[in-house]
Amino acid sequence: MKNYFAHETAVIDEGCSIGDGTKIWHFSHIMKDAVIGPECNIGQNVVVSPEVKLGRNVKVQNNVSIYTGVECEDDVFLGPSMVFTNVINPRSAVVRRDEYQQTPVRKGASIGANATIICGNEIGAYAMIGAGAVITKEVKPYALVVGNPGQQIGWVSEYGHRLQFDEYGNATCPESGQEYELKEHQVTRSNKG
Repeated sequence: MKNYFAHETAVIDEGCSIGDGTKIWHFSHIMKDAVIGPECNIGQNVVVSPEVKLGRNVKVQNNVSIYTGVECEDDVFLGPSMVFTNVINPRSAVVRRDEYQQTPVRKGASIGANATIICGNEIGAYAMIGAGAVITKEVKPYALVVGNPGQQIGWVSEYGHRLQFDEYGNATCPESGQEYELKEHQVTRSNKG
């Protein structure tokens, strides 16, 4: 029994798995062996390629192609028209299906509209990639990255607010009250907050 919604124009291939409560909108294509977790929202004109894995509550905005090799953990946000790649040196005349690179997007990360993620680069938990950024290297958890090529300009909380660290390396999210620590260029959430 189907426990998800798919618009009548969506194409869902046999052999994929779709979790309960997920919504798949106009003209989207879910390909064979894709795994979509529960409570996801797949926007209009989205392609989810074979063997892609999406966790719980992943939000995919319109016009996104998620290629083989990408795995998104729970609560990931993929902004409108953002782009993943899966081959470093594509050529139309050279078959490289055995060279797809893995691109993990960790829990709670957000990728802004029109950003490009070059394959093989991990996006850390709760990282925030600005609109139009081009990611050419690994992004640390809680990092705020913008520009082309992407440059880290700060840190964000799990609620997406920029963190202001004091001289002791402590910061508090203004919305949630969660506390964070900055040590050796790594941010972790404090057990206190």
